[in-house]
Order: sequence, then structure tokens, then C-alpha cells
Amino acid sequence: MASPQRITALLDEWSHGDRAALDALIPIVEAELHRLARRYMSRERPGHTLQTTAVVNEACIRLADCEGVRWQNRAHFFGIAAEIMRRIMIDHARKRQQLKRGGADAVRVTLDDGALKIDELGTELLALNEALEELTEKYPRKGRVVELRYFGGLSVEETAEVLKVDGRTVKRDWTFARAWLHNHLSA
Repeated sequence: MASPQRITALLDEWSHGDRAALDALIPIVEAELHRLARRYMSRERPGHTLQTTAVVNEACIRLADCEGVRWQNRAHFFGIAAEIMRRIMIDHARKRQQLKRGGADAVRVTLDDGALKIDELGTELLALNEALEELTEKYPRKGRVVELRYFGGLSVEETAEVLKVDGRTVKRDWTFARAWLHNHLSA
């Protein structure tokens, strides 16, 4: 596994237009991207048609298309990758909903030990995404904390580094956001 400094150096080279740095970076970060994708997929219903490798491949394609991004560091990269993967999952859920007939199922989202757990994705993921978008509109940093921690799997420290705030601020934002989402989704 490459050091965070090596990843940051490659990100910096890529930011300055070196496509060879991207080619060197992808194999290094691929295992972590697979871990993130598996985390998402573990929340999916059994027999889901979207595969982990497909999520990673699509994320890599979208990341490669990120022109002009000034990558700060490894945590920033994985935060963006998490956001891209979330959007891939949401796009997939929306497509499934378009094919599905009938009314929306009840939303069931629980908060457990600092992590949101979704019993079944689809309608639930769309409801969570809508709630997260509303949270982000009202409280931008708190929404970003949820995105980085829940979808990105970043630690408190990594999230603080990406957002350039103190770890205590991330913990407070995380607690607030979890409660806000719980109340919003329970209504």
C-alpha cells in the first residue's frame, strides 16, 4: 500500500495536468475504492443488479474526467470519490424507481453507533439523498460531514482535514446531522 504522501504527490502531479500520474494513482487507490463500494453495496438488498466492480469502474471514469481539480490530499480525493459513488448509487436507484410501478414504500432508516444504516436501498436511498440535499442546503458543512463520514467512510480526523475544521466541530456536526436526518426521515 502506498503512503498517503505518495498518493498526495500523485494527486498534485495529476492536478498539474500529468495524466501519467492518474495512471499510476488508480492502481494504488483501487483497493480503497473497492472498500468504499463494498460498504455501499452491503446496504443493498440481496440480489442487487449493480455490482461493486461496476461502481468502482464508473467512479474511476468520472474521476478521470475531473479536469482542473486541485486535489488537496488523500482525504480530499476519497471524499470526492465517495460523493461520486453516492451519485452512481442514486442514479441507479432512480432508474429502478422509473421502472417500478406502484407507490413508494415506507422509508426505514436507523441511526446506529455513529453510522446511518439503510435496511433496503431504492426508495430509501432516494429519500436519504433528498434529506441530505435539504440538510446541505440549510447547513452546508453538516451535510458535507455526513457525505464524508457516511458515504466516504472517512474518520473524524480525515473529515476535519478535508473541511479544514477541528475534530470536535466534526463530531458536533455529525451528531446534529444524524439527529436532523432522523427527524426528517421519520416524519
